[in-house]
Amino acid sequence: MKIARLTTYPLTCEIGDSLGTSQHDWKSISILMVRVETNEGHVGWGEGLARRAPRAYAHLVDDLLAPLVIGADPFAVEAIWARLYRVLSGRSGGMLLEAMSAIDIALWDIMGKATGCPVHRLLGHMDRTTVDAYASSVGWNDDAIAEQQTLQMIAWGFRQIKVKIGAPVNAAIRRARLVREIVGDVIRLMADANWIFDVDDALVVAKELAELGYAFLEEPIVPEDVEGYRLLARKSPIRIAAGESEYTSMGFAKLISDRSIGLVQPDVARSGGITETRKIISLARAFHTAYAPHIGFSGAVCAAASLQLAASSPNFDTYECMTVKNPLRDSITVEPVADPTSLVDGRLLVPNQPGLGIEIDEVAVKKYLA
Repeated sequence: MKIARLTTYPLTCEIGDSLGTSQHDWKSISILMVRVETNEGHVGWGEGLARRAPRAYAHLVDDLLAPLVIGADPFAVEAIWARLYRVLSGRSGGMLLEAMSAIDIALWDIMGKATGCPVHRLLGHMDRTTVDAYASSVGWNDDAIAEQQTLQMIAWGFRQIKVKIGAPVNAAIRRARLVREIVGDVIRLMADANWIFDVDDALVVAKELAELGYAFLEEPIVPEDVEGYRLLARKSPIRIAAGESEYTSMGFAKLISDRSIGLVQPDVARSGGITETRKIISLARAFHTAYAPHIGFSGAVCAAASLQLAASSPNFDTYECMTVKNPLRDSITVEPVADPTSLVDGRLLVPNQPGLGIEIDEVAVKKYLA
């Protein structure tokens, strides 16, 4: 079997309701989708995170990466990954890894379909048919909207909820306290600061969140401040989570090995696809560190690939289920995936069909071409 052709789809859409974070009020999202077809007729779909200028990602794949994979054996994911990784000089990351992610995920989809297995079986699964999930997220909006969002998440059956917080510190603490008062003690809560604080303010917030019974504080400081994460880990009474802004196992190595973070959150559509993300997860497991996939403003393919990884990972903690209406997740598959309205006892079903377990509606995909 050989890879015969590769087609790119740069996509953009408006989302149903904007989601406020400490950094930005998101009203639209973009991704890159890639369709890979073999000479035997197997088709795989992949997705790369492309929050800005998705057509630039498509050009990168079409002009630079696609010629390096045409004619290759789709099962040779390690060889293909290594070949693509070396096409640009310098430190790994950025658009190259995000574009590579789309190709790699598509190859795993093909491998699953060619063997008749869902990807989590190829990875060596944990015998899970469902995975724990948390609602993402109560936005950094006014109190009335935050309360409405929280109550809707509870009505859908979520037992875990993430809360967006921002500056100043007192406002962040008030929001964290408000949501705890709404949900009581039975709901697991976590907070996401989207790196708005410095180390000192982050430590103040962490102490207050611990008092309120929050499970973890996500990305309290900028991802580049590795030493800051190390200091926080030594002093914070609450688990620190991070990793959505990192790309490879090499990038994660120091954060994990010196216990700077207690929960790794790689995004499969950014961190080199399934091939590299599983290495990040395994590295975390070697240091007794939990894994929770980052989904964020992604599409159906990222959501499905993340479910497959969650079902196969011994150190999996919880799955980020986005609750904002998103056509790139909700409208491009024949059957929904990671649907927040279809929980079973607070858990999401893992797709069990071959490959990623989803069927892409190509007509619907083309409606969102950028």
